[in-house]
Amino acid sequence: MVATQTLNEWLPHLLDKPWLDSLAPELRIVLAVSSLTLIPVFVIAMTAFTRIIIVLSLVRQALGLQQTPPNSVLIALSLFLTIFAMSGVFEQINNKALLPYANGSIELSAAVSNGIEPLKGFMLSQTDEVHFIRVLDMAKVPVPQSSADVSLTHLVPAFMLSELTLAFKMAFLIFLPFLMIDLLVASCLMALGMIMVPPITVSLPLKIMVFVLIDGWSLITGSLVQSFM
Repeated sequence: MVATQTLNEWLPHLLDKPWLDSLAPELRIVLAVSSLTLIPVFVIAMTAFTRIIIVLSLVRQALGLQQTPPNSVLIALSLFLTIFAMSGVFEQINNKALLPYANGSIELSAAVSNGIEPLKGFMLSQTDEVHFIRVLDMAKVPVPQSSADVSLTHLVPAFMLSELTLAFKMAFLIFLPFLMIDLLVASCLMALGMIMVPPITVSLPLKIMVFVLIDGWSLITGSLVQSFM
C-alpha cells in the first residue's frame, strides 16, 4: 500500500514522531546518520545546483581547459550560487519548518510537509510545461488540478529534465564565440602554412584573454542567478 502512495503523501507519515519514538536510540542514531547520505541527492535534484554546475562545467570545456578550474572549485562555487539564488526559498523553509520544529510548536511530519511546499513552488516555477506533461504521460496519470495535487515523484524528474535542457541551451550560446575563435585561428594557421602548429596552442591563450577582458565569470554567474528570478 505504501509503495503505491506518492512521495509527498507517505514521507510525512514515515517521519511521524510516534513511529520514531518506538525505535531504540541506537536505531534512531543509525537512521539519522543514514539519512544524511540523501542530502546530496536532494541538493542535486531539487535545487538550482544542476543548472549551475552544468553551465560552469561546459564553460570550462568551451575554453579548452580540462582541469582548470578544478572540479572542487566549480562545485563549491555552484553550491554558494545555489544558496544565493534560492535564499528566498531557504528563508521560507526556515520560517515555516525549521524554526517552528525547533520551538516545539509542530511535529516532525508537519515540519517536513511545510518544508516541502516552498521547494515545490520553486520547482514548479522552473519546470517546463512540456517536460511536466511528458512525465505525466509516462506515468499515465491525469494533469493535477492545482499545485497542491502535484506529486514530487512526477515533479522532480520533470524539473531535472527542464534544468538539463535549459543548461544545455545556455551552454550552446556560450560555446559559439569560442568556436568562432577556434575556427579563425585554424584558418589563419592554415593560410600561413603552419599546419604543424596545433590550433589549440594559439587559440587557448586568446580565448582566456577574451574571457578575462569581458569579465566572463561575473557575466555567466550573474546570468545564471538571474535565470532563477
